[in-house]
Amino acid sequence: MRELRIIVACADSERLRAALVTASAQAALGGKAAVFLQLDAVALLRAPIAARLDDAHEAAGLPTLALLLEDAVALGVALFACQSGLALSNLSASDLPKGVEMSGPVAFLQQTSDDARLLFA
Repeated sequence: MRELRIIVACADSERLRAALVTASAQAALGGKAAVFLQLDAVALLRAPIAARLDDAHEAAGLPTLALLLEDAVALGVALFACQSGLALSNLSASDLPKGVEMSGPVAFLQQTSDDARLLFA
């Protein structure tokens, strides 16, 4: 199975939710997956992690954004936050949720093999 790498390019919680669901599905199937939150998207990792549609998702029996993030980490999805995005969001590496590492776009792309699937959310 080809590796899946997803870049979340804007601070839209529903795009992050979709990226986490897709990456987690890949990991659950035994594949490798990584999610990179670029620039403004890093603000979505500010505690407490919440999404505008969390209540609707919970009412439908679906997990919140925070739970999706925890589940992705537990499944082995690699999660990265953009260093510049941390600065834009007034966050530091110590503010990142457990399992999220600091990185940059160059490093993320260097770790992306030629046969990996690269998606933008």
